[in-house]
Amino acid sequence: MTAPVRLVGLSGGVGTPSSTTAVLAAVLDAAAAQLTERGLTVTTEVVEVRDVARDATDEVLGGLRSNALDAALRTIEDADGLVVASPVFRGSYAGVFKTVLDLLEPGSLRMTPTVLAATTGTVRHTLVTEHAMRPLLSYLGALTLPTTIVATPEDLVLGVRPVPALAERVARSARELADAVGHGR
Repeated sequence: MTAPVRLVGLSGGVGTPSSTTAVLAAVLDAAAAQLTERGLTVTTEVVEVRDVARDATDEVLGGLRSNALDAALRTIEDADGLVVASPVFRGSYAGVFKTVLDLLEPGSLRMTPTVLAATTGTVRHTLVTEHAMRPLLSYLGALTLPTTIVATPEDLVLGVRPVPALAERVARSARELADAVGHGR
């Protein structure tokens, strides 16, 4: 019996509800559905940065790793496929999002297929996935996939449901993730 495909999302969203987590979940759900249609068993899990932010800061400042942070980092490292999403603050990913990623060992995501996503208040930041997120995830060894998601408030109905144009990008990125993860299974 083949082990289930583990799809994991890392959300840098700080609000509740979070549009960042909603975008991430849309990609995860679409990729999981495609893999299930191919006859694979899939599990999905979302790691919320806001749940481990204080623990991450404590480790950076004092070197003490909590059990919750350790479990979150292991979940990320053990993923077969990742979706990482961050809100954009001052032209780049959220600092607390970066703090959590800084605690992963370089190369720990070696060849893990990864979708990059961001939420932003303006179209001025639509290249954040390319100029900030792709180099960061590549440094960790992730195989960053071609289609990225950048969502503005106009792209989300009630802050959570993608409008048709964004839904097309979500579907394309999910297909790329499913193809990369499902290859060889």
